[in-house]
Amino acid sequence: MALQESTAPDPYQTYFEPTVYLNYFKMGQSPVGDECLYFLLKHYHAVFKSGGLKGKLLIDIGSGPSIYQLLSACEAFEEIVATDYTDKNRLELEKWLKKMPGAFDWSPVVKYVCELEGDRDKWAAKEERLRRTVRQVLKCDVHKEQPLEPAVLPLADCVLSSLCLEAACLTEEAFRGALRHLRTLLRPGGHLVLGGGFDSSFFMVGDRKFPCLPLKEKSVREALQEAGFVIEKLETKARAAETLSDPDADYTGMFVLVAKRSD
Repeated sequence: MALQESTAPDPYQTYFEPTVYLNYFKMGQSPVGDECLYFLLKHYHAVFKSGGLKGKLLIDIGSGPSIYQLLSACEAFEEIVATDYTDKNRLELEKWLKKMPGAFDWSPVVKYVCELEGDRDKWAAKEERLRRTVRQVLKCDVHKEQPLEPAVLPLADCVLSSLCLEAACLTEEAFRGALRHLRTLLRPGGHLVLGGGFDSSFFMVGDRKFPCLPLKEKSVREALQEAGFVIEKLETKARAAETLSDPDADYTGMFVLVAKRSD
C-alpha cells in the first residue's frame, strides 16, 4: 500500500504489521477476510482465465505481503513485478517467494484457486509457477508521477491493484492522481485491473485503525474516465448481511473492474 506525502509520522511504515494483516487471509478465521477473498479470487480467475487478459508483463501495485491477487494472473503473464510502499511488506512477500522460515502459509488459498481452475491437486506446481513468474519486488508510491522510480521498467500489458488505492489515497484528488500515475506504467491499449471496496472509511490491522477513502461506483467511473481509461467490465457485490456487524472494516460492497488505457 502507498501513502500520501506528509510531514506527520508515516503510519504505514511505522504501524502496519504484515503478519497481523495476513490474518485476514487465513481461510475460515475472518468473516470479512473470507468475504473479500472469495469475491476477489473468483473475479480475478474470470479476468485471467484462458481467453482473458494475457501478455508479457504485469505490474502489481500495492501487493502488500500478499500473493492471492497473482494466483490467476501468473498463468496468463510471462513476468510479474510485485510492488509495495512499505519495507516490511516487501520483506514479508520476499519471505514467501524465497521459501524462508516463518513465511505465511498460502496453500489453502492456492488450493481454492486451483479448484476454480479445475484441478485442486496442482497447488504445489502453481506456487512454484508464481515464484518463477514474480521477477522483482520493488518499492512503489502511487502519489509519484513515476510510481516506481528510480526503477525503470518496460511498459506493462497489465497493471493490477487490489485493496490498495482506497487505503493509499485519502482524498478524491489523490485517487484521481494515482490513476493517472498508474496509466503511465501501461502500454497503449494495456489494461488496468482494480479490486477494492465501496464506502470503506477504515480497516483494522489488529488494534490499529487505518483510514480509507470511501469510494462510490460513480466516483470510480468518473476518475477512470478522467485518467484516460475505458471500463470494459465492472463486477460488484453488496456486503453480506452476516458480516455487517464485524468491527474490522465498514465497507458496503466490493468491486473488480477491468479498464483499457485509451489513446
